[in-house]
Amino acid sequence: MPGLAVLRSYRGPWLLRDGLAGLVLAAILLTAGMGYAQAAGLPAINGLYATIPALVAYALFGPSRILVLGPDSALAALIAATVLPLAAGDPAHAVALAGMLALLCGGLCLIAGLARVGFITELISKPIRYGYLNGLALTVLVGQLPQLLGFAVGGHSLLTELVGLGRGGLEKQVNTPAAAIGLGSLVLILALKRWRPAVPGALVAVVLAEVVLALLPLDVGRGVAVVGRLPQGLPPLAFPAVTLAELRALAPGALAIALVAFADTSVLPRTLAQRSGQSVDSNQELIGLGLANAAAGMFQGFAVSSSTSRTPVAEAAGARSQVTGLVGAPNLVAGVPTAALGAVVIIASLALAEARGVRRLYQLRSSEFLLSMLCFFGVALLGVIQGIFAAISVALLAFIWRAWRPCEAVLGRVDGLKGYHDVSRHPEGRRIPGLVLYRWDAPLFFANADLFRERVLQAVAEAPTPTRWVVVAAEPITDVDITAADMLSALDGQLHAAGMDLCFAEMKGQVKDRLKRYGLFQRFGSENFFPTLGQAVDRYLGRHRVTWCDWDKGGF
Repeated sequence: MPGLAVLRSYRGPWLLRDGLAGLVLAAILLTAGMGYAQAAGLPAINGLYATIPALVAYALFGPSRILVLGPDSALAALIAATVLPLAAGDPAHAVALAGMLALLCGGLCLIAGLARVGFITELISKPIRYGYLNGLALTVLVGQLPQLLGFAVGGHSLLTELVGLGRGGLEKQVNTPAAAIGLGSLVLILALKRWRPAVPGALVAVVLAEVVLALLPLDVGRGVAVVGRLPQGLPPLAFPAVTLAELRALAPGALAIALVAFADTSVLPRTLAQRSGQSVDSNQELIGLGLANAAAGMFQGFAVSSSTSRTPVAEAAGARSQVTGLVGAPNLVAGVPTAALGAVVIIASLALAEARGVRRLYQLRSSEFLLSMLCFFGVALLGVIQGIFAAISVALLAFIWRAWRPCEAVLGRVDGLKGYHDVSRHPEGRRIPGLVLYRWDAPLFFANADLFRERVLQAVAEAPTPTRWVVVAAEPITDVDITAADMLSALDGQLHAAGMDLCFAEMKGQVKDRLKRYGLFQRFGSENFFPTLGQAVDRYLGRHRVTWCDWDKGGF
């Protein structure tokens, strides 16, 4: 229970920051949760029932200090598609089905965490994190602009929101008092952040917005949307009542929701933690997510994941620990204009953006810059999960390509340098007559086995003297699969027929074990495996009585 560990070491100065951040967060999180409940086809109040238990459970069991869990747009469509056909128009039964769906999702996440499969998050590279943060920042910013200006748009994608924003401006839907409050809050937060960073700008802006709205004339103030009074309390703890047939029907949806929730929740805390130089236990993250979903399901809620728009608000508001998620005062924020909350979320989204890191990628490695841009556009245009999966897929393909077409070199001796070096980079390098030293910088597997054979034969054909030995510098080779093993056997036969020996130097023990299992170690003979390149060279020199010479001058 990481939350209890934080409470034991809790610092007094954190309480003010956590409390203030919690007050700002309460209005945004609870109202958004009720909206996503309606998007999932459930009563709005069940969004509150999903939010509060999930926050409490994650505060106790989740490892991230400022991650905010709650209903999310990425899950709403999946929940609706799974639950509504089974509910057959019965709202009470839909609530029970959604609760069981959350329990199933929580159980899957809990099992995954206990099985320690959180290592999957290691696929999230720095370029992907940058693209994710920038895509998320743009999506959140565009999504909040209509609220800042006092009107609403339909749609849940960046393009539809941009179209709605433009249409709202052209059709003069902007609410002038709300826009003035929203833009004023935006300027105030930026000014305090610039000149008074110790002052909680988000809270000051929210409080002043409520005061300004109260001072406006009644006919003007009525046109400004406010949070409104939120329901209090939770229903009694209860296990959702569903049939066995419905349980089986819910299982595929639970798996899909668990995968989406895990992907969404694994990226944000890891990204925020690495930005601050911290680390997050991905397996404990899964456990926290699982228990949060189980808690939501037991209180008539529905499946939750990390809140990609509300977590940055907590960070920007100065949250220091999980206590932020436990602070809730709905009635205190009942009169807050939603335009001011839009300003808070926009500032938080700007803090997410990672321009400096992307510029560094552009300057140092164009391929990783393009990968970051792919993730950015994918997250912005397709959605968070789709964008991340697309970027990871491209990154894995690039990794496979590098193993498919790896670096390789013919080695020689360079005066003044220890060891053996690539003669293409050191033309002054010297080689021994009849000896080819060849290095392959990748595992040997089905995709590159034929290329390896071709390059070895090419090195033999281009050698300055007839070849007697081919010694493979095998230290970079970390694996040999069946296809590659058969290729090595055929290559050895081809070289042997031409009067040449195939030898290996510096091969790792586990790779030798594989060759023994394939029967190749016995075929090549243990005397053809050398601990170092130097020993292989010495054996060749002793057997054939030759010396080093300057091969590029053509004489030996």
